[in-house]
Amino acid sequence: MKRLFPLLLAGLLAAGLTGCAGTAPASADAGSEPVPTVAAEPTPIPPELMDANARRLADAKAAIRGSKQGHYGMVPIYARDIADGTYPIRADSSSPFFKIADAELIVEGDEMWARITIPSMSYLWVYPGTIKEAKAAPPSEWVGFEEVERHTVFTLPLRALDTGVDCAAYSKARQKWYARTLFFYASSLPEEALAFPLPDYELIEAALEAYDLEGADYLLSLPEVKTPQSQAKPDPVAVELPDGEYSIEVNMTGGSGRASISSPTLLIVRGGHAYARLLWSSAYYDYMILDNAWFYNLTTDGGNSTFEIPVTLMDEPISITADTTAMGDPLEIEYTLTFYSDSVGEKGLIPQEAAKKVLVIAGVIIVLGGVLNYFVKKKRA
Repeated sequence: MKRLFPLLLAGLLAAGLTGCAGTAPASADAGSEPVPTVAAEPTPIPPELMDANARRLADAKAAIRGSKQGHYGMVPIYARDIADGTYPIRADSSSPFFKIADAELIVEGDEMWARITIPSMSYLWVYPGTIKEAKAAPPSEWVGFEEVERHTVFTLPLRALDTGVDCAAYSKARQKWYARTLFFYASSLPEEALAFPLPDYELIEAALEAYDLEGADYLLSLPEVKTPQSQAKPDPVAVELPDGEYSIEVNMTGGSGRASISSPTLLIVRGGHAYARLLWSSAYYDYMILDNAWFYNLTTDGGNSTFEIPVTLMDEPISITADTTAMGDPLEIEYTLTFYSDSVGEKGLIPQEAAKKVLVIAGVIIVLGGVLNYFVKKKRA
Protein backbone atom coordinates (compact mmCIF):
# COMPACT_ATOMS: atom_id res chain seq x y z
CA MET A 1 0.00 0.00 0.00
CA LYS A 2 1.27 3.35 -0.95
CA ARG A 3 1.84 5.61 2.03
CA LEU A 4 2.63 9.25 2.70
CA PHE A 5 6.30 10.08 2.43
CA PRO A 6 6.81 13.41 0.65
CA LEU A 7 4.61 15.42 3.04
CA LEU A 8 6.15 13.81 6.09
CA LEU A 9 9.66 14.52 4.84
CA ALA A 10 8.82 18.12 3.89
CA GLY A 11 7.30 18.61 7.34
CA LEU A 12 10.39 17.26 9.00
CA LEU A 13 12.62 19.68 7.10
CA ALA A 14 10.31 22.67 7.71
CA ALA A 15 9.65 22.08 11.41
CA GLY A 16 13.28 21.33 12.16
CA LEU A 17 12.43 18.49 14.49
CA THR A 18 15.86 17.15 15.30
CA GLY A 19 16.94 14.94 18.13
CA CYS A 20 20.13 15.90 19.97
CA ALA A 21 21.52 19.34 19.22
CA GLY A 22 24.67 21.30 20.05
CA THR A 23 28.12 21.69 18.60
CA ALA A 24 29.74 19.01 20.74
CA PRO A 25 31.55 16.21 18.83
CA ALA A 26 29.44 13.11 18.21
CA SER A 27 31.70 11.15 20.53
CA ALA A 28 31.33 13.52 23.50
CA ASP A 29 29.42 10.97 25.62
CA ALA A 30 31.14 7.88 24.24
CA GLY A 31 32.67 5.71 26.92
CA SER A 32 31.92 8.17 29.70
CA GLU A 33 28.36 7.25 30.66
CA PRO A 34 26.68 3.83 30.78
CA VAL A 35 24.75 2.86 27.67
CA PRO A 36 21.05 2.20 28.39
CA THR A 37 19.56 -1.12 27.30
CA VAL A 38 17.28 -0.72 24.28
CA ALA A 39 15.04 -3.15 22.46
CA ALA A 40 16.56 -4.83 19.43
CA GLU A 41 15.63 -3.24 16.13
CA PRO A 42 13.68 -5.45 13.69
CA THR A 43 15.68 -6.86 10.81
CA PRO A 44 15.44 -4.32 7.96
CA ILE A 45 13.87 -5.40 4.70
CA PRO A 46 16.50 -5.73 1.96
CA PRO A 47 16.33 -2.66 -0.32
CA GLU A 48 15.90 -4.79 -3.41
CA LEU A 49 12.64 -6.16 -1.97
CA MET A 50 11.13 -2.73 -1.34
CA ASP A 51 9.65 -0.49 -3.99
CA ALA A 52 10.66 3.17 -4.05
CA ASN A 53 7.60 4.40 -2.15
CA ALA A 54 7.99 1.82 0.60
CA ARG A 55 11.65 2.73 1.10
CA ARG A 56 10.86 6.43 1.32
CA LEU A 57 8.02 5.83 3.76
CA ALA A 58 10.27 3.68 5.98
CA ASP A 59 12.93 6.43 6.00
CA ALA A 60 10.37 9.07 6.94
CA LYS A 61 8.91 7.05 9.79
CA ALA A 62 12.37 6.29 11.11
CA ALA A 63 13.22 9.99 11.08
CA ILE A 64 10.06 10.90 12.99
CA ARG A 65 10.47 8.16 15.59
CA GLY A 66 14.17 8.85 15.91
CA SER A 67 13.66 12.46 16.94
CA LYS A 68 11.53 11.49 20.01
CA GLN A 69 10.88 15.18 20.68
CA GLY A 70 8.11 17.39 19.39
CA HIS A 71 5.54 16.72 16.68
CA TYR A 72 5.18 17.39 12.98
CA GLY A 73 4.33 21.00 12.13
CA MET A 74 5.20 22.59 15.47
CA VAL A 75 6.23 26.26 15.47
CA PRO A 76 8.01 28.10 18.32
CA ILE A 77 5.85 29.67 21.03
CA TYR A 78 7.40 32.74 22.68
CA ALA A 79 6.88 34.46 26.03
CA ARG A 80 4.78 37.16 24.36
CA ASP A 81 2.29 34.43 23.43
CA ILE A 82 1.81 33.35 27.06
CA ALA A 83 0.17 35.14 30.00
CA ASP A 84 2.42 36.02 32.92
CA GLY A 85 2.49 33.37 35.61
CA THR A 86 3.98 30.07 36.77
CA TYR A 87 2.72 26.85 35.18
CA PRO A 88 3.54 23.14 35.27
CA ILE A 89 4.80 22.07 31.84
CA ARG A 90 5.72 18.84 30.12
CA ALA A 91 9.42 18.66 29.27
CA ASP A 92 11.65 16.11 27.55
CA SER A 93 15.41 15.63 27.41
CA SER A 94 17.35 14.05 24.57
CA SER A 95 19.42 12.01 27.06
CA PRO A 96 18.18 9.30 29.47
CA PHE A 97 21.02 10.41 31.76
CA PHE A 98 19.48 13.89 32.08
CA LYS A 99 15.89 12.89 32.67
CA ILE A 100 13.51 15.67 33.67
CA ALA A 101 11.27 14.48 36.50
CA ASP A 102 9.34 17.73 36.86
CA ALA A 103 9.26 21.15 35.19
CA GLU A 104 7.72 24.56 35.78
CA LEU A 105 7.46 27.48 33.37
CA ILE A 106 7.83 31.02 34.72
CA VAL A 107 6.67 33.85 32.41
CA GLU A 108 7.23 37.56 33.05
CA GLY A 109 6.61 39.94 30.16
CA ASP A 110 8.78 39.00 27.19
CA GLU A 111 10.98 36.65 29.23
CA MET A 112 10.51 33.14 30.57
CA TRP A 113 12.44 30.55 32.53
CA ALA A 114 12.16 26.82 33.07
CA ARG A 115 12.65 25.30 36.53
CA ILE A 116 13.59 21.68 35.88
CA THR A 117 14.09 18.89 38.43
CA ILE A 118 16.68 16.18 37.67
CA PRO A 119 16.31 13.06 39.88
CA SER A 120 20.04 12.75 40.63
CA MET A 121 23.00 14.68 42.02
CA SER A 122 25.16 14.02 38.93
CA TYR A 123 25.38 17.53 37.50
CA LEU A 124 26.90 20.68 39.00
CA TRP A 125 25.92 23.26 36.37
CA VAL A 126 23.89 23.71 33.21
CA TYR A 127 24.24 26.31 30.51
CA PRO A 128 21.49 27.41 28.06
CA GLY A 129 23.51 26.76 24.93
CA THR A 130 26.00 24.42 23.31
CA ILE A 131 29.13 22.91 24.86
CA LYS A 132 31.29 25.35 22.92
CA GLU A 133 29.27 28.30 24.23
CA ALA A 134 29.38 26.96 27.80
CA LYS A 135 33.17 26.62 27.72
CA ALA A 136 33.53 30.15 26.35
CA ALA A 137 31.16 31.69 28.91
CA PRO A 138 32.43 32.96 32.28
CA PRO A 139 31.53 30.65 35.19
CA SER A 140 29.26 33.37 36.56
CA GLU A 141 26.89 32.63 33.65
CA TRP A 142 26.69 28.90 34.42
CA VAL A 143 23.45 27.93 36.18
CA GLY A 144 24.01 26.22 39.51
CA PHE A 145 21.59 23.84 41.18
CA GLU A 146 19.32 23.90 44.18
CA GLU A 147 19.16 20.62 46.11
CA VAL A 148 15.65 19.39 46.91
CA GLU A 149 15.33 15.92 48.46
CA ARG A 150 18.46 14.58 46.76
CA HIS A 151 17.31 16.00 43.44
CA THR A 152 18.95 18.88 41.60
CA VAL A 153 16.78 21.80 40.46
CA PHE A 154 18.03 24.18 37.76
CA THR A 155 16.33 27.40 36.63
CA LEU A 156 17.42 28.42 33.15
CA PRO A 157 16.18 31.03 30.67
CA LEU A 158 14.10 29.87 27.72
CA ARG A 159 13.85 31.43 24.26
CA ALA A 160 10.81 29.46 23.09
CA LEU A 161 8.60 26.43 23.62
CA ASP A 162 7.78 23.76 21.01
CA THR A 163 11.33 23.82 19.65
CA GLY A 164 14.55 22.12 20.66
CA VAL A 165 16.56 24.04 23.28
CA ASP A 166 20.33 23.54 23.46
CA CYS A 167 21.55 22.80 26.99
CA ALA A 168 25.06 21.90 28.14
CA ALA A 169 25.25 19.94 31.42
CA TYR A 170 28.44 19.61 33.48
CA SER A 171 28.97 16.14 34.97
CA LYS A 172 30.18 16.04 38.58
CA ALA A 173 31.82 12.62 38.18
CA ARG A 174 33.34 13.10 34.72
CA GLN A 175 34.23 16.79 35.14
CA LYS A 176 33.14 17.63 31.60
CA TRP A 177 30.26 19.14 29.65
CA TYR A 178 27.67 17.04 27.84
CA ALA A 179 25.27 18.20 25.11
CA ARG A 180 21.56 17.86 25.79
CA THR A 181 18.49 19.03 23.90
CA LEU A 182 15.48 20.01 25.98
CA PHE A 183 11.95 20.31 24.66
CA PHE A 184 9.08 22.09 26.40
CA TYR A 185 5.52 21.46 25.17
CA ALA A 186 3.22 24.49 24.98
CA SER A 187 0.21 22.17 24.58
CA SER A 188 0.66 21.06 28.21
CA LEU A 189 -0.06 24.60 29.48
CA PRO A 190 -3.58 25.62 30.58
CA GLU A 191 -5.64 26.88 27.63
CA GLU A 192 -6.18 30.25 29.29
CA ALA A 193 -2.39 30.78 29.49
CA LEU A 194 -2.00 30.89 25.70
CA ALA A 195 -2.87 33.81 23.46
CA PHE A 196 -4.31 31.46 20.81
CA PRO A 197 -5.37 27.80 20.55
CA LEU A 198 -2.80 25.24 19.37
CA PRO A 199 -3.41 22.52 16.79
CA ASP A 200 -3.73 18.90 17.90
CA TYR A 201 -0.29 17.86 16.65
CA GLU A 202 -0.72 14.22 17.63
CA LEU A 203 -3.92 14.05 15.57
CA ILE A 204 -2.12 15.66 12.63
CA GLU A 205 0.66 13.07 12.79
CA ALA A 206 -1.89 10.26 12.96
CA ALA A 207 -3.69 11.67 9.92
CA LEU A 208 -0.43 11.88 8.01
CA GLU A 209 0.35 8.27 8.84
CA ALA A 210 -3.04 7.22 7.48
CA TYR A 211 -3.03 9.34 4.34
CA ASP A 212 -2.13 7.71 1.02
CA LEU A 213 0.59 8.89 -1.35
CA GLU A 214 -1.81 10.16 -4.00
CA GLY A 215 -3.38 12.55 -1.49
CA ALA A 216 0.07 13.70 -0.44
CA ASP A 217 1.07 14.41 -4.04
CA TYR A 218 -2.07 16.54 -4.44
CA LEU A 219 -1.36 18.52 -1.27
CA LEU A 220 2.26 19.07 -2.28
CA SER A 221 1.08 20.46 -5.63
CA LEU A 222 -0.85 23.26 -3.90
CA PRO A 223 0.76 26.70 -3.43
CA GLU A 224 2.45 27.24 -0.09
CA VAL A 225 0.25 29.08 2.38
CA LYS A 226 2.04 31.02 5.09
CA THR A 227 0.55 31.09 8.56
CA PRO A 228 1.10 34.33 10.48
CA GLN A 229 2.65 33.86 13.87
CA SER A 230 2.23 36.05 16.89
CA GLN A 231 5.06 38.53 17.10
CA ALA A 232 5.85 42.07 18.17
CA LYS A 233 5.35 44.79 15.58
CA PRO A 234 8.46 46.57 14.28
CA ASP A 235 9.39 49.83 15.98
CA PRO A 236 8.39 53.04 14.15
CA VAL A 237 10.97 55.79 13.71
CA ALA A 238 10.83 58.77 16.09
CA VAL A 239 9.95 62.14 14.51
CA GLU A 240 10.11 65.69 15.84
CA LEU A 241 6.50 66.54 15.06
CA PRO A 242 3.48 67.08 17.29
CA ASP A 243 1.07 64.17 17.37
CA GLY A 244 -1.42 64.49 14.55
CA GLU A 245 -2.00 63.78 10.85
CA TYR A 246 0.19 65.00 7.99
CA SER A 247 1.00 64.18 4.37
CA ILE A 248 4.26 62.61 3.20
CA GLU A 249 5.66 61.63 -0.20
CA VAL A 250 6.30 57.89 -0.63
CA ASN A 251 7.94 56.11 -3.54
CA MET A 252 7.30 52.43 -4.23
CA THR A 253 9.43 50.16 -6.42
CA GLY A 254 9.10 46.49 -7.27
CA GLY A 255 6.40 44.27 -8.68
CA SER A 256 5.12 44.52 -12.23
CA GLY A 257 4.37 48.24 -12.03
CA ARG A 258 0.63 47.73 -12.52
CA ALA A 259 -0.20 48.43 -8.86
CA SER A 260 0.75 51.60 -7.03
CA ILE A 261 0.36 53.39 -3.71
CA SER A 262 -1.16 56.84 -3.51
CA SER A 263 1.39 59.60 -2.87
CA PRO A 264 1.43 61.82 -0.88
CA THR A 265 0.02 59.43 1.71
CA LEU A 266 -1.26 59.96 5.22
CA LEU A 267 1.42 60.26 7.92
CA ILE A 268 0.18 59.70 11.45
CA VAL A 269 2.35 60.84 14.35
CA ARG A 270 1.39 58.99 17.51
CA GLY A 271 3.45 59.28 20.67
CA GLY A 272 6.24 60.96 18.71
CA HIS A 273 6.52 58.04 16.28
CA ALA A 274 5.59 57.76 12.61
CA TYR A 275 2.94 55.54 11.02
CA ALA A 276 1.71 55.58 7.42
CA ARG A 277 -1.79 54.92 6.08
CA LEU A 278 -1.25 53.39 2.63
CA LEU A 279 -3.92 53.34 -0.09
CA TRP A 280 -3.35 50.88 -2.93
CA SER A 281 -4.62 51.32 -6.47
CA SER A 282 -6.14 47.82 -6.18
CA ALA A 283 -8.76 46.20 -3.96
CA TYR A 284 -7.05 42.80 -4.09
CA TYR A 285 -4.27 43.19 -1.50
CA ASP A 286 -5.18 41.32 1.68
CA TYR A 287 -2.05 41.52 3.83
CA MET A 288 1.40 43.10 3.99
CA ILE A 289 4.52 41.84 5.79
CA LEU A 290 7.10 44.19 7.28
CA ASP A 291 10.02 42.81 9.32
CA ASN A 292 8.16 39.48 9.72
CA ALA A 293 5.08 41.23 11.15
CA TRP A 294 1.71 40.92 9.40
CA PHE A 295 -0.63 43.83 8.64
CA TYR A 296 -4.14 43.28 7.28
CA ASN A 297 -6.38 45.24 4.91
CA LEU A 298 -8.42 47.84 6.82
CA THR A 299 -10.95 48.37 4.01
CA THR A 300 -14.25 46.56 4.65
CA ASP A 301 -16.56 48.05 2.01
CA GLY A 302 -14.90 46.53 -1.06
CA GLY A 303 -12.88 49.65 -1.90
CA ASN A 304 -9.16 49.80 -2.61
CA SER A 305 -6.94 48.09 -0.03
CA THR A 306 -5.74 50.24 2.87
CA PHE A 307 -3.06 49.43 5.44
CA GLU A 308 -1.54 51.20 8.41
CA ILE A 309 2.11 50.29 8.99
CA PRO A 310 4.91 51.70 11.15
CA VAL A 311 7.44 53.81 9.25
CA THR A 312 10.67 52.15 10.37
CA LEU A 313 13.02 54.35 8.29
CA MET A 314 12.99 57.80 6.75
CA ASP A 315 14.76 58.56 3.44
CA GLU A 316 15.87 54.92 3.09
CA PRO A 317 14.18 51.97 1.34
CA ILE A 318 11.98 49.71 3.48
CA SER A 319 11.45 46.17 2.21
CA ILE A 320 7.88 44.88 2.33
CA THR A 321 5.90 41.93 0.99
CA ALA A 322 2.31 42.36 -0.18
CA ASP A 323 -0.08 39.54 -1.02
CA THR A 324 -2.55 39.99 -3.88
CA THR A 325 -5.38 37.80 -5.14
CA ALA A 326 -5.88 39.78 -8.35
CA MET A 327 -4.77 36.79 -10.45
CA GLY A 328 -6.84 34.20 -8.59
CA ASP A 329 -4.34 32.32 -6.44
CA PRO A 330 -2.65 34.33 -3.66
CA LEU A 331 0.66 35.80 -4.80
CA GLU A 332 3.24 37.49 -2.56
CA ILE A 333 5.16 40.32 -4.26
CA GLU A 334 8.27 42.08 -2.97
CA TYR A 335 8.31 45.90 -2.90
CA THR A 336 10.34 48.71 -1.35
CA LEU A 337 8.89 51.89 0.11
CA THR A 338 10.83 55.12 0.67
CA PHE A 339 9.32 57.90 2.80
CA TYR A 340 10.84 61.37 2.31
CA SER A 341 11.13 63.37 5.52
CA ASP A 342 11.55 66.73 3.73
CA SER A 343 8.17 66.27 2.01
CA VAL A 344 6.07 66.29 5.18
CA GLY A 345 3.20 68.75 4.80
CA GLU A 346 -0.36 69.41 5.81
CA LYS A 347 -2.93 66.65 5.57
CA GLY A 348 -4.84 68.54 2.87
CA LEU A 349 -2.12 67.73 0.30
CA ILE A 350 -3.19 64.09 0.20
CA PRO A 351 -5.19 63.43 -3.03
CA GLN A 352 -8.12 61.95 -1.11
CA GLU A 353 -8.25 64.95 1.21
CA ALA A 354 -7.96 67.36 -1.71
CA ALA A 355 -10.81 65.55 -3.44
CA LYS A 356 -12.93 65.93 -0.32
CA LYS A 357 -12.24 69.67 -0.30
CA VAL A 358 -13.22 69.94 -3.96
CA LEU A 359 -16.48 68.12 -3.27
CA VAL A 360 -17.22 70.38 -0.29
CA ILE A 361 -16.47 73.51 -2.31
CA ALA A 362 -18.58 72.22 -5.20
CA GLY A 363 -21.42 71.52 -2.81
CA VAL A 364 -21.20 74.99 -1.33
CA ILE A 365 -21.19 76.54 -4.82
CA ILE A 366 -24.23 74.50 -5.82
CA VAL A 367 -26.12 75.52 -2.68
CA LEU A 368 -25.18 79.18 -3.02
CA GLY A 369 -26.03 79.08 -6.71
CA GLY A 370 -29.44 77.63 -5.90
CA VAL A 371 -30.11 80.29 -3.28
CA LEU A 372 -28.96 83.07 -5.62
CA ASN A 373 -31.10 81.71 -8.44
CA TYR A 374 -34.11 81.62 -6.10
CA PHE A 375 -33.74 85.29 -5.20
CA VAL A 376 -33.16 86.34 -8.82
CA LYS A 377 -36.32 84.56 -9.92
CA LYS A 378 -38.26 86.01 -7.01
CA LYS A 379 -37.10 89.55 -7.88
CA ARG A 380 -38.11 89.16 -11.51
CA ALA A 381 -41.52 87.87 -10.59
